[in-house]
Amino acid sequence: MSPQQMFEYYLPPYKAAIDAGAGSVMTSFNDINGLPSTANSWLLTTLLRKKWGFNGFVTSDYGSVAELSTHGLGTPSEVAALALNAGTDMEMVGDLYIETIQKSVEQGKVSEATINQACERILMAKYKLGLFQNPYLYIDAQRAKTEELSPAHKALARQAASSTFVLLKNDQTLPLTAKGTIAVIGPLADSKVNMVGAWNIAGNPEDCITVLEGIKEATQGKANIIYEKGANITDDPLLKHRVNVFKKEISTDKRSATKMIQDAVRAANNADVILAVVGEAADMSGEAASRMHINIPKSQQKLLQALKATGKPLVIVLFNGRPLTLNWANENASALLDVWFPGTEAGNAVADVIFGKVNPSGKLSMSFPKSVGQVPIYYNHKRTGRPFNDTSSASKYKSDYLDGSNLPLYPFGYGLSYTTFRYGPVRVSDKVASASQHITATVKVTNTGKYKGTETVQLYITDPVARVTRSVQDLKGFKKVTLKPGESKDVSFIITPELLKYYDYNLNYDWDPGEFILRIGTNSRDTQAAVIHYKKD
Repeated sequence: MSPQQMFEYYLPPYKAAIDAGAGSVMTSFNDINGLPSTANSWLLTTLLRKKWGFNGFVTSDYGSVAELSTHGLGTPSEVAALALNAGTDMEMVGDLYIETIQKSVEQGKVSEATINQACERILMAKYKLGLFQNPYLYIDAQRAKTEELSPAHKALARQAASSTFVLLKNDQTLPLTAKGTIAVIGPLADSKVNMVGAWNIAGNPEDCITVLEGIKEATQGKANIIYEKGANITDDPLLKHRVNVFKKEISTDKRSATKMIQDAVRAANNADVILAVVGEAADMSGEAASRMHINIPKSQQKLLQALKATGKPLVIVLFNGRPLTLNWANENASALLDVWFPGTEAGNAVADVIFGKVNPSGKLSMSFPKSVGQVPIYYNHKRTGRPFNDTSSASKYKSDYLDGSNLPLYPFGYGLSYTTFRYGPVRVSDKVASASQHITATVKVTNTGKYKGTETVQLYITDPVARVTRSVQDLKGFKKVTLKPGESKDVSFIITPELLKYYDYNLNYDWDPGEFILRIGTNSRDTQAAVIHYKKD
C-alpha cells in the first residue's frame, strides 16, 4: 500500500487504541516497505512511541522474531538484535532473546540500556496489573465456576450474536411463524464444533447451541421439525484435510452424496418451509485460511439446487467468516440471512431472528463481490486510470471488466430489516461555512413497515477536488435509530473541517477549502446527497 493509504485507512484504528490507553502492542508478520514489523524501528519507535506517545510494552507475534530469519534478514542472533533494537520488548514463544542477546551485548550489537528499557516496560505493566502484590491475582477457580456460562453472560452472548446478523435478502418469507412442518437441512445445522468460528481457543463445542437445537427449542409444542444433513461441508479431500488439522470440523457421512441429497429432498417435500444451514466450516476462514474460490462449496451448492427444485420456500442461513460469492443464493433463495460464526448461543440467536423475536439490523462491514475476480473490491476506491462510468454501455478503455460489472453484489454498509425505512432529503443548516464553523446535516428517517426496527444511518463525504487523488467517498459517521411502525425521527450529523482532513503526498494531515458532497443513506450505494462549501478563515 502507499504511505497515504496506510495513514488514511489502516493506522487510525491503532492510533485510537493507543489514545484509549492500550497497555501493550503486538507486532505482526507482514513487512512495511520491505522491513517486517517485528524489526521495523520506524513503526515501533519513530511512529508508535515518538509520534503517538505510546509508553507500554511491545511483544512479538507467535515466533515472529525467529521468523525474521525465514524472511531473509539474517542469522538467529542477528534478527534477535534487530528486533530488540527496533523496539520489540518481549519475544512471544521463542528463545532467541535468551540464547543470543548476552553475546550480542558483548559484541556491541545491543546495549545494556536497550535491554534495561525493555525489561522496565514489561515489569511496569506487571506492576500496574497488581502482579507484584499478588502474582495469582486473576486466577480464581471459584470465580470461573460462577461466571463462565452464567445466565447473564449467555443472555448477552445471545443478544450480541443476533445483533451481528445481516439480512441480505427477504421476499417477505421471514420472519417465520412457528407452525406446520419446518425442514432444517444442511451440514452446519447440527454441528457444534463450527458454531464459534476460527481462533476460539478456549471455546468448548459441547457448550454450543446448534441451529437445530435453537429452532427446536423455539418451536417446542408449536411446529414439527425434521432434520437432514443433506451434504458434507465439502467433498474435497485436500480442503477437508487442511481444515481438520486441529479438530474435526468437516466430517464425511457414510452415505453417498447422492443419497444424502435424496434424503434431504424427501424431508423438504414433507415440509412447509426449508431452513438450509450452509457455508464455511470454522477454519475455512481466518488466519492462514485463504481460498481461491470464495463460493459455497460444491457439495452444498448441489444440495441447495436440489432443495430449490422442490418449490418450497428456501431460507438460507449462512455461516462464513469472509465475503462469499452468492449470486445463485441471491437469485434463488426466498431469504438469505448471514449469521457469520455466532458463538456459544448461535442456535438460540438464529431462532430469535428467524421467528421475529429479534428484527435483524446488522450492516456489512465489507463489500460482497459478484466474482472472485473483482477482489479487491471496496466502497472507497479511487478515481484512477480512466474511471469507470456505470452508465456507459461501451467502455473498452475504462477501468472495468469486459465480462462483468464493477459493482458488488452487496455494497459496504448493506443490510435489510423486517421493516422498511424511508429517507427524506438531506437538509443542511448552512450551505457555506468558514473553518471555525460547523454545518449540521439532517435526514428524516421513517419506519414505513409493520415491525419495530433499528436502522444504521450512514454519512459519507466526497471531496471532488484536492491536492491528491481522493476516494469516491469515505464513511465519516453513522448513527443507530430505533423506530416503531409509522414513527419518524430526525438524524443529524455535525460536519466540521476535522471530518474533511486527509493525508497529502507529503503525509501532511489537512483539508482544502471548496466544495464537498455529503451523502446520507442506508448503505454506501443507496444515499441522498447535498453539497456544501467550506472556506478557510
